[in-house]
Amino acid sequence: MSTPEPGSEDPAEATARLQLSPLHRFLGLKATRIDREVAILEIPIGPNAFGGTGNLHGGALATLIDVTSAMAAVRHNPFDFEKTSLVTADLHVRYLGRPSGGDTVRAEARVVRSGRMLIVVETRVLDEADRIIATGDFSAMLVERRAPLLPDATTTDPEGPEV
Repeated sequence: MSTPEPGSEDPAEATARLQLSPLHRFLGLKATRIDREVAILEIPIGPNAFGGTGNLHGGALATLIDVTSAMAAVRHNPFDFEKTSLVTADLHVRYLGRPSGGDTVRAEARVVRSGRMLIVVETRVLDEADRIIATGDFSAMLVERRAPLLPDATTTDPEGPEV
């Protein structure tokens, strides 16, 4: 196995970290590329991501955008994960259509601006035919690390975003 480029992450390792979250595991989130240029995650088009109409649920797409955006953001701002967490400050999603077939949709997130405390990311969700089905504008803030709401929760990887 080759060593990832500086600033990039092995997609299999990123996927394993994503699977620590029950929601991410439920949706089947999978990383395909994580580096300083772009973060790309995908979800399967299947029952765990469907709403009551049998179509992709907007909340599943919003979660995909949120997590992919956060993965892009952490590549652009070196901070101490032991003392600081990256948290979503704002997320705006535009739903533009539905996939035209295929087994997955993917989100591609790119950082627009990375400041000392605020990071802004734009994300596009595409189907397997490269049609845009949603877009997202995301901003995240760096805040002092907080204790989990669930006291007995297993702490996730300190190198990963708190999303």
